[in-house]
Amino acid sequence: VAGGQLDLTPGVLVGVLNVTPDSFSDGGEWDEPSLALKRAESMAAEGALVIDVGGESTRPGADPVSIDEERSRAIPVVKGLVERGITVSIDTYKPEIASLAIEAGASIVNDVTGFDDEAMIEVVAAGDVGLVVMHGRGQQLDQLAHEADVVSEVESHLLARAQALRDAGIAERRIAIDPGLGFAKRHEQSAALIAGIARLTRHGFPVMVGASRKGFLKSVAGADTRESRDNVTAAISAVTFLDGVRLFRVHDVARSRDALRLAGAIVTDQ
Repeated sequence: VAGGQLDLTPGVLVGVLNVTPDSFSDGGEWDEPSLALKRAESMAAEGALVIDVGGESTRPGADPVSIDEERSRAIPVVKGLVERGITVSIDTYKPEIASLAIEAGASIVNDVTGFDDEAMIEVVAAGDVGLVVMHGRGQQLDQLAHEADVVSEVESHLLARAQALRDAGIAERRIAIDPGLGFAKRHEQSAALIAGIARLTRHGFPVMVGASRKGFLKSVAGADTRESRDNVTAAISAVTFLDGVRLFRVHDVARSRDALRLAGAIVTDQ
């Protein structure tokens, strides 16, 4: 992160803050800055060390928003969180928004397109910020569906993107990777990525998992309500922690906090 590093040893909870009217889980709940800031403070009190602010929905079928609209939604919230001493991640694929967020004090840029825009690479290379490289939005489901080994495909893609960032002069210590659960993947492929997550953690990059409230949880675990998806998400947090994951992007911070405490105790006793 900008100006320092997070201690990943116990696991870092990244609270999801969608300041949008149409996000798949909580669209419209926090789209007023005052409500968003209160929600962020609550997540921080429950144990989130980072708040991930998103001003454009990434749900399937969501319409893109303009730079001006995304800026008006996200940047005031970023500024308010930074003023409160909260570490902020900006969830965007637009270099203009990333630049404004960094200027406002954001410490991390979380790009669902994996930094495949050269202009975005130029923005983050110029700032001392952490990067989360996600696999997914640039892939079409029909392109990925034929992959016999989705873990290998995601692994090779993420390593290639990380290398591109290093080639641009970005220090390896600034890079984290995210398999993009639920993004342009069949439900069983997301489950396979959870099962094979150790294939990603072995490369030395911090790995972030974002299973929270995703649609595939209903298919693979029968979780058809928000509460049941939060319970399954917490279980995934614990299971993947045991395989080396240390960053967890979640809506319900308290459940995953408790799950990570258990997982941490198991690791300590081994």
